[in-house]
Amino acid sequence: MGDTVQTLAYGSWPSPIDAALAAAHDGHPDFVGFVGDEAWWTEPRPAEGGRRTLVRRLADGTEESVLPAPWNVRSRVMEYGGQPWTGTVGEDGPLVVFVNFPDQRLYVYEPADPASGPRPLTPVSSTGGGLRWVDPQVRPELGEVWCVLEEFTGDGPSDVRRLVAAVPLDGSAAEDRTAVRELTDDRHRFVTGPRLSPDGRRAAWLAWDHPRMPWDGTELLVAEVGPDGSLGEPRTVAGGPDEAIAQADWGRDGSLLYSSDRTGWWNLYRDSGDGTDGDGEPPFPLCTREQEFGGPLWTVGRRWFAPLDSGLIAVVHGRGATALGILDPESGEVVDAAGPWSEYEPTLAVDGSRVVTVAASPRSAYEVVELDARTGRARVVGARHNDPVDPAYYPEPQIRTFAGPAGREIHAHIYPPHHPGHVAPGDVLPPYVVWAHGGPTGRSPLVLDLQIAYFTSRGIGVAEVNYGGSTGYGREYRNRLREQWGVVDVEDCAAVALALAEEGTADRDRLAVRGGSAGGWTAAASLVATDVYACGTILYPVLDLVGWGVDETHDFESQYLESLIGPRAEVPARYAERSPTEHADKVTAPFLLLQGLDDVICPPAQCERFLARLEERARSVPHAYITFEGEGHGFRRTDTMVRALEAELSLYAQVFGLKPPGVPALELVK
Repeated sequence: MGDTVQTLAYGSWPSPIDAALAAAHDGHPDFVGFVGDEAWWTEPRPAEGGRRTLVRRLADGTEESVLPAPWNVRSRVMEYGGQPWTGTVGEDGPLVVFVNFPDQRLYVYEPADPASGPRPLTPVSSTGGGLRWVDPQVRPELGEVWCVLEEFTGDGPSDVRRLVAAVPLDGSAAEDRTAVRELTDDRHRFVTGPRLSPDGRRAAWLAWDHPRMPWDGTELLVAEVGPDGSLGEPRTVAGGPDEAIAQADWGRDGSLLYSSDRTGWWNLYRDSGDGTDGDGEPPFPLCTREQEFGGPLWTVGRRWFAPLDSGLIAVVHGRGATALGILDPESGEVVDAAGPWSEYEPTLAVDGSRVVTVAASPRSAYEVVELDARTGRARVVGARHNDPVDPAYYPEPQIRTFAGPAGREIHAHIYPPHHPGHVAPGDVLPPYVVWAHGGPTGRSPLVLDLQIAYFTSRGIGVAEVNYGGSTGYGREYRNRLREQWGVVDVEDCAAVALALAEEGTADRDRLAVRGGSAGGWTAAASLVATDVYACGTILYPVLDLVGWGVDETHDFESQYLESLIGPRAEVPARYAERSPTEHADKVTAPFLLLQGLDDVICPPAQCERFLARLEERARSVPHAYITFEGEGHGFRRTDTMVRALEAELSLYAQVFGLKPPGVPALELVK
């Protein structure tokens, strides 16, 4: 690299972080668990068609992929899935039950006998989306695996029922649906997998119904478990329309633990299992802080806390999921693990005093981390981060808080252009791209992302905005977006962009906006409603609220707009007023649309109608529309991600007058 720093224009810095490198490191390990005393987890394989494999850490410290291609460990329940596997140790060694993505069947597999291969436990259904499973838990004493069943009853996306079910481990249900034992009825639209008390006599799970989303309000249900494994009549012990329980589990003493946002923050509570502390008093708060010990339940089986045999509780918490600690439920004190990590995934597993999770930092990608609760020592045990390039090329983020309309706080991560061997002329300000995260009930984590580094190492700044509606900052911040989607998110992103320009950090004339899914909506709405941005990148977006909903998306989010926009029956005109498709004639900035053709959450029809409306109104706006076969909601394949990233950079190069070396030109049409 040399010691000489050269002066080159922003956007023209040569970088070793190319699109292929960024794509190869996209995705991260997830869904940790223990099988015996071994830590296991899922891990992405972008170069293998985007599948996810199952990995185990052996006694000698090496890692082994449990399932070869084409096995793909991933659930489609509620389309976003959740915990797709579970394992135990049988007479012949480990036994794992997992969901295979292509057919969504449950399979059982014994790695000690690889020649026999995985065996199906559930049948295939030709009705609608078929039979799907998530959050499995082996019950060896019953010869069953308990899990959530999602069963389609017709061809429509909302022709579906969900319940807790028991699947025989002997394979008798592989061809016979009637062999599946239904443990609950389908009175609730959505359920999570049950958690059993230490004595096996009680089960607890979460449930909610349309039009609520799980971060709006859920119910915590408890039922008695009969000797035959049947569940009695459930009773609600916590939660409701305005209280979101994020997770429930049982302490080793038989007390019920759960994360509730009843005070405005997801904090932990202890309950006797009947809605009281056991003495007729309200459930006992274990640690009252203006921090989150929970989060949005986008996928089933997430864990922000895990009880230990000692009575202590492992917790992921913070303003977001920024710390891993051990909570003493008697004193309310939390001792956080030391280490370089600044972000933790809501996946926890415990074995004795060992706690395993997934963590990352601004200098390291997600890796599997183990904490010894006795010593407080944490170490990497899997998917270890290895620098694919000199870390001098990594961005150096800043945690910022900006003032938005009416003085409201806006949280953001700012990644200035950064290169160890190049600077730009001192009298020139850099271009910046504002990234709007998906969800919109979500957040941007503060972690190393080579897609961000792809831009910053070339001289393009990135601003990740955790706009109003984001999680990690309490329910009040989260609720800012209620009936204000397309307003607050757009305003907050624009406020950050303009603030960067006004303070001399960014070039006012070279600002872009970018986002995927709900972030794609925000990007498109920003191009329609503001003149802040010179261009935008829109990935697998929502663009037409009138069409998106019950008939054009999946069941889970089919009534999400009731809270994001307002009750459709009461404010129908608002759905058209907010839709970028209805105002395509207001778009004057060049844009790039990227869409997976197999996306059932934000289907291609959304993009097609937007482009048709643009053409109908004779708008001559330079743009490109690139579709990808075999891709759904979110891109997973290496070739897709390379094409998308290079096209995005080419858009900025053309609009901002940049000259990045070695990037294929994107053809923009009018």
